[in-house]
Amino acid sequence: MISEKLLAVIKKELNLNNDFELKPEMTASQVPGWDSLNHINIIVSIEKEYGIKFKGLEILKAKNIGDLQALVNSKFPA
Repeated sequence: MISEKLLAVIKKELNLNNDFELKPEMTASQVPGWDSLNHINIIVSIEKEYGIKFKGLEILKAKNIGDLQALVNSKFPA
């Protein structure tokens, strides 16, 4: 499941309508406006919003929105 916080960051950076449904299995190519430049903007916004930092290899492993959520979750061990 994708957190509302992460959904809000992605939608804000891509100027997506709140009604646009983002699913965990969606890749950047399936989301309007998600190009390489906006990918960087999304990553930076996530880091700021959550107060975390990603390593380059971590970002490269994220193939879809679900992977991105898992990456965020990994920064906050239970």
